[in-house]
Amino acid sequence: MPSLFCAHTRPFPYLEAGPASAFPPVVLLYGMLGEPANWEATAQALSIAGYRVLIPLLPIYELPLQESNLPGLVTFLTRFLDSLSLERVVLAGNSLGGHLALLYALRSPERVVALVLTGASGIYEVELGTSTLRRYDREYIRERAALTFYDPCHATDELVDRVQALLHDRQKVLRLIRMARSAQSETVMARLHELTMPVLLIWGRNDRITPPEVAETFRKHLPNATLHYIDRCGHAPMIEQPVHFNRILLQFLHRHTRAVVSNGRTRSALADTSMPASPSVPSSS
Repeated sequence: MPSLFCAHTRPFPYLEAGPASAFPPVVLLYGMLGEPANWEATAQALSIAGYRVLIPLLPIYELPLQESNLPGLVTFLTRFLDSLSLERVVLAGNSLGGHLALLYALRSPERVVALVLTGASGIYEVELGTSTLRRYDREYIRERAALTFYDPCHATDELVDRVQALLHDRQKVLRLIRMARSAQSETVMARLHELTMPVLLIWGRNDRITPPEVAETFRKHLPNATLHYIDRCGHAPMIEQPVHFNRILLQFLHRHTRAVVSNGRTRSALADTSMPASPSVPSSS
């Protein structure tokens, strides 16, 4: 990864960017076939704006087979945050990462300052089919990967190579299949009303995996949600439209994390850290 990040291996592997800050750290969670690099542009924008950014390397392929599910990832995320003594965080997740953020917030709402969801599963998503995980044909993989984006040029050779390599590892495929099935069964619709923290929904208007009606359902059932669409954009707005995505995100964080600091909820953990007047937010012009 670029020098933007400081890589840590203990107690859990994770990437870190940005300064120490009195503002709640922003934890970025990628999707099932994703990687930390999916969040690179957002991590850079956040760190420049004065936020501490953390990207845990999700153990999607390392959990014991029987724990290869979303509850297993929630347990991992709990242990990760505990290991860093993080009492209050902002969780931002794409696809399965958004689903993970929702489930964690339902388990520990007192620790989540705000949620940012983009292309999140948890209600409904178009199945790519677990058969995809049993197909080695390169062009088929490229075709399925291209469904993630409005512009298929983002289904790069590098992405296809990475997915193809995964599909040649039987143990990883077994875990991916179990994780995909868990995402279908661990639905959150009936409990969304419990999540009263601010929630930002940033959705690609051309998302073919979690279509716009999924975003509308989230907006309707989350008590404190704001929804923004990005045109000419698919399932991963932070990759396909990073400038637009980051502008919306920073405006949301500026509003809600400043309020948290004003209420003194994060000062105790960072009592000796000098705090900027507020994070910088780029102009929308």
